[in-house]
Amino acid sequence: EVQLQASGGGLVQAGGSLRLSCAASGFTFDTYAIGWFRQAPGKEREFVAAVTWSGGKSYYAESVKGRFTISRDNAKSTTYLQMDSLKPEDTAVYYCAKPKVYGVDLTQEAWYSYWGQGTLVTVSS
Repeated sequence: EVQLQASGGGLVQAGGSLRLSCAASGFTFDTYAIGWFRQAPGKEREFVAAVTWSGGKSYYAESVKGRFTISRDNAKSTTYLQMDSLKPEDTAVYYCAKPKVYGVDLTQEAWYSYWGQGTLVTVSS
């Protein structure tokens, strides 16, 4: 059974940092890309970042470029999202997800079939 466990959320002041983790199990972790998405209150879920299976290529939403860094440790089956210079508009539930197949547009939610339970990030002003 595929499982994705996101953790690391919390309350932080604007300008602060948090690191989210996504622990995976139930599939061959080092052969799949992993993506992070977020959903703010009253808004649609949106793409944040994604990393390819090897960690060799990453993708970011324009709103987080230069502030967030996605990485992965295949030995630990874990993906990380380092979030720096946080802003109140980053407040959301953050989800990690696994795509259905290889070679898809990792920025598109429709290509993801498995989702973690989400972790809440709250940035105060």
